[in-house]
Amino acid sequence: MLNILKKHIEKFVQVSDDEFEGIRNFFETKDVAKKENLLEAGQICKHHYFVLNGLLRKFYINEKGIEQTTEFAIETWWMTDNIAYEHNIPSEFYIQAVEKSKILYITQDNQEKLLRAFPLMERYFRFVYQRAYAAAQMRVKYLFSLSKEEFYFQSVKRYPEFAQRIPQYLLASFLGFTPEYLSEIRKRHIS
Repeated sequence: MLNILKKHIEKFVQVSDDEFEGIRNFFETKDVAKKENLLEAGQICKHHYFVLNGLLRKFYINEKGIEQTTEFAIETWWMTDNIAYEHNIPSEFYIQAVEKSKILYITQDNQEKLLRAFPLMERYFRFVYQRAYAAAQMRVKYLFSLSKEEFYFQSVKRYPEFAQRIPQYLLASFLGFTPEYLSEIRKRHIS
């Protein structure tokens, strides 16, 4: 399973087997049950998660008491509450397993030690953060420039694995509308 992380690192930087043996020592592995929370609002965010297998989501509970999904992470994707993790403050988000998952995680302290011991990992994480930021930018653009229906079809087209894998009520939450509205859009498209 750790080879998944090694292959992901090698997409961005070259790492020898010996270097990877040292790198892997900074991470812990965890099996996560479906619907298990890795982080809850109000908790200090202590970990950065890498998905080996499974699916995670990040969400908050809005003023109406409704869960609003802001992000998903599938295999080889990273997830954390970046602000809370970087500043060691209470999170405003939940991170939850959508499916039974296997993850790697690293503490902020260990991540700092990792970056000092293996400077090539600075480059790796820069690429990871750049891609995450670019994805967030596109989501904001789509939210403001497309109708809800267009946003749904654009999302399904760009990320078909999500449409197949994510429960419809969570997809609706991520796209910013009700499950009933998503069902209505899908019915109109099928008929």
